[in-house]
Parts: sequence; structure tokens; C-alpha cells
Amino acid sequence: MDENQEQALAQMRKSVQLLGSSTDVIVVTYYGDPTLMRFLIARSMDTDKASKMFVHWQKWRAASVPLGHIPESEVEDELNAKKIYLQGLSEKGYPVMVVKSNKHFPSKDQLQFKKFVTYLLDKTIASSFKGREIGNEKLIGIIDLKEISYKNIDARGLITGFQYLQAYYPERLAKLYLLHMPWFFVSVWRLVSRFLEKATLEKVVIVTNEEERRHFMKDIGEEALAEEYGGRAKLVPIQDFVLMPLEDSVL
Repeated sequence: MDENQEQALAQMRKSVQLLGSSTDVIVVTYYGDPTLMRFLIARSMDTDKASKMFVHWQKWRAASVPLGHIPESEVEDELNAKKIYLQGLSEKGYPVMVVKSNKHFPSKDQLQFKKFVTYLLDKTIASSFKGREIGNEKLIGIIDLKEISYKNIDARGLITGFQYLQAYYPERLAKLYLLHMPWFFVSVWRLVSRFLEKATLEKVVIVTNEEERRHFMKDIGEEALAEEYGGRAKLVPIQDFVLMPLEDSVL
């Protein structure tokens, strides 16, 4: 870490304390530098913006995830579709989450859907912890659009997912791969893309040719890549993936 980063972190800690003392948020002082650095990077090292984002995140966690996690009983409808899979770690040690879009239908219960987004992001990130969270863990997402129909299209759901990543999980996304995109989904993706920050959009790869497919397979690795994509792994529904026991950790 260079001197400028150390100064930015020190300034951010002061700003967070000041902001926290003027709100109903209890500012926790045990967040490590890697956690704070994610917020600084997300806001281009602007300490004021990063501090406000961090405090907003704390308020959101306190209000939306009071237990520290989303119980599966609160997202049963979404889990029963078995559309999200958790595949272990990629070649670089990032957890791999797969979305089977042909099993998804727009939710009639937006509150439950938002809880589901939190559940799947929390569990995916937690699957990479070794003992406890460091704070800079990232994930790889795979959205498989094979065999989707118009009934599966959910621009609102995609936008919500990206908004959560950008607002509440800054710098958690390492890469997002879109597979088997049909022609009628191109206009949907153009709409969704308008809601993506530049840094997020740069992490999205639409796999359309053999070179991109080879890079995708190499990035994930055979051990985590499902058999249907050329790897050796079986698809594991996210609710069936067992997390290792952890020490106290902070999302």
C-alpha cells in the first residue's frame, strides 16, 4: 500500500466517525483496511464520497439484514426454482456463481427478490472465506441465457442485481460472463447497461466466439467449471452448498 492510499484510509476513518456520530448508525471501528479500500476504489479514492457510501451501506445492512444473514425460509420461492448454483473457487480463488436464466421468471414479490439477491451475494462471497473475511474477496458470475424465452426476461431484476452490487457490494465483482445470448436479448442488455457504472461494465464479458470461450474456461478452471461448459464439476444449487465454519466475520 502506497503513502497516498494510507493517507486516504486515515482520512476516510475520520470522516466515517464524524458521519456516524451524526446518524443513528453505530460506526464499527474494526473494519480492516481492505474493506474500506473497496469503497475508496469504488469512488475513485474520493474520501468524502467513499465515507458516505460506507455509512449508507452500514445503514442498509442494519435495516435489511438485521440477523447478519438472510434466512432461507424468507426466500423459499426463489430458491425452489433452483436457478442459482455455487461452484467452488476459480483458478484465482474467486467463488463462481452460475445463473440459469431459463429457470427464472420475474418475481411478483420484489421484497423477497431483493432479499434473495442479498442472500446469494452474501453466500457466494462467504464461500471464499478462509477462517474469516479479509474484506477484499471477489466473485465471478456466469449468466447462462441458453434456452430463455420472453417469459424469462427480467430487465428489472437484472438492474436490481447490478444496483445492489454497485451500492452495497463495491469491488466484489471480479468478472461477469454472459453465455448464449440470443438476438432478442441484445436490446434488453442495452437497456440494463445504462444503469451500470463504467467500472462494472468493464468487468462484463459477452462470450460470442471461440477465443472468448477459451479465456472463459481458463479463467474459471476445470475444477469449478460445470461439465456442460467444458469443466469437470457438477452443478450445485446454492442452497445445497455447505459453507465451512468460520470465525466472526463482517460482510
